[in-house]
Amino acid sequence: MNPPADPERTSDGRYVVVDHRRWRATDPEIPEDVASRLRHHLMAARRGVAAARRAADAKAEGRARKRVNTAKVALGERGDPWWEQSAEVRRLRWERGLHELDQAEREEGGRAP
Repeated sequence: MNPPADPERTSDGRYVVVDHRRWRATDPEIPEDVASRLRHHLMAARRGVAAARRAADAKAEGRARKRVNTAKVALGERGDPWWEQSAEVRRLRWERGLHELDQAEREEGGRAP
C-alpha cells in the first residue's frame, strides 16, 4: 500500500486543492512535532463528533465540535489567515490551541474524543 501523495497546493502555498476545491493549508511554520499533536487532537475530536452523533448526545457533540474548531484554528486552517499574522501571533495561536486541547483531553479522563 502506497502512502497518500501530498495534495496539490496553490502557487502561493496558502491552500491545498482536493477534488477541485480549495482548503486553507496548515501554517507551514508550525514545528512538525506540534503539528502532529494538533492533528492527533483534530482526528480524535472528529471521532468524538461521530460517536456523539451515533449516541444522539448533543452536549458531547458540541464539546467535540468545539475541539475540532480549536484544532483547526491552531493549525491555521480557520480564523485569521496565517499569512497575515506576525510570527509571534502565529506561535501564540498554536501554543494556546495545543494547551487548550491538552487540557480538554486531561479533563475528559485522558481521552480526546
